[in-house]
Amino acid sequence: MRTMRVIVVFVLFLKSSFAFCQNDKTKPFIWPVYVNQNSWALSNTILQSNEIINIQFTGRYANYTDADTWYPTWASDNNLYSPYTDGMVEGIGAGSWAGPKANTGQAKITGDDPMSLTVSSLGVTTGAATPYMGRYPCGSLIYNDVWYYGTYCLLDDKSLGMNWPILGPFVGFRISYDYGKTWVEEKDPINNLFDEHTDLSAKPVKIGAPHFVDFGKNMENSPDGKAYLVGHGASINDEKPRPGNLSWISGDQIFMARVTPNPESINDKSKYEYFTGYDENGAAVWSNNFGEIEPIFEWNNHAGSVTMTYNPGIKKYFMCITDGWPTTKSMDTYILESDNVYGPWKMATYLKDFGPQAYFVNIPSKFISEDGKTAWLCYSANFINTNFKDSTDPGSFTGNPEGSLYTMSLHEITFLTE
Repeated sequence: MRTMRVIVVFVLFLKSSFAFCQNDKTKPFIWPVYVNQNSWALSNTILQSNEIINIQFTGRYANYTDADTWYPTWASDNNLYSPYTDGMVEGIGAGSWAGPKANTGQAKITGDDPMSLTVSSLGVTTGAATPYMGRYPCGSLIYNDVWYYGTYCLLDDKSLGMNWPILGPFVGFRISYDYGKTWVEEKDPINNLFDEHTDLSAKPVKIGAPHFVDFGKNMENSPDGKAYLVGHGASINDEKPRPGNLSWISGDQIFMARVTPNPESINDKSKYEYFTGYDENGAAVWSNNFGEIEPIFEWNNHAGSVTMTYNPGIKKYFMCITDGWPTTKSMDTYILESDNVYGPWKMATYLKDFGPQAYFVNIPSKFISEDGKTAWLCYSANFINTNFKDSTDPGSFTGNPEGSLYTMSLHEITFLTE
């Protein structure tokens, strides 16, 4: 995903838009239970779920393309559509690191079997990052045949020796009425949707890189017909700050906003409602004042990039959070569950050193089984994979779990209830 990765991404062999490096023969396995080691429970009051006690990997996986940043949205035509960047799809490259020339890709994903999909590039779109340095894809939604495609900005600070250590503002949504063939751009990094800004002082933003809650095909399972966004951020008054704390992949808090998705409202800050806490009955309280926004979840120095999916089979919301600090080493991902889109949240599983450098983890609703017990994790991994290769056999690197590569990487899981 980032500047250092760009050095190697264009010398990769061009992969097919069909699946490569896939496996359906590995035995099922459970990730080592981190709670019995350096327990997250010792540093946070997150309760362990007594309904979803863990996940199991079936060993089935498939990889597609030579790019990352995959957030599939399930459209009414039964296809998935997603952003992509910093790599190639069908020989069409995108690079979001290029400042005034930053661009992002868009792709169509056809097929119902995650082991046998076809990924087709729909081209790239230029959107300058200026006055920031990088401009990357984030929240993506197709609703009623209109595609809302979000981007956010990043800054580098060479003195930190990290990878994009400063999360900039969310720009807003470009809109397509023809499934990605043409786009209308209404916002820019300065005149951004939520009017947030930062600089090398690393003033924290609240919603820097939001993602739409995945409510299923054409948002069929939205509780109220609204689109919900979750994004990671941080507070100014951090008692235990860490260098580069609020980066593209690390932070302290998760924030939520909602809006009725239509072209007139999607880029209008006044049309949004922001989560501000709970009332005396535990129900969410919403406000039109962005200044009143409060986190739906927080874990100082342990939060980061976030996605959420509703699982109708078991009537649960699953929130995937990756703490990737310090941005260039192994990364931890954990999955929380709740009966409500706004929480409260309980721990379903903590995957320490997952990938070992997996990021942008999400659960595409299209691939959830009817009973809700089986799903697929979608992520990219190991953009600096030289850190993890076996020095005695450099060509042997396949990630951990096996098949975790710098691709659109899909891995089948089951939710364990006992």
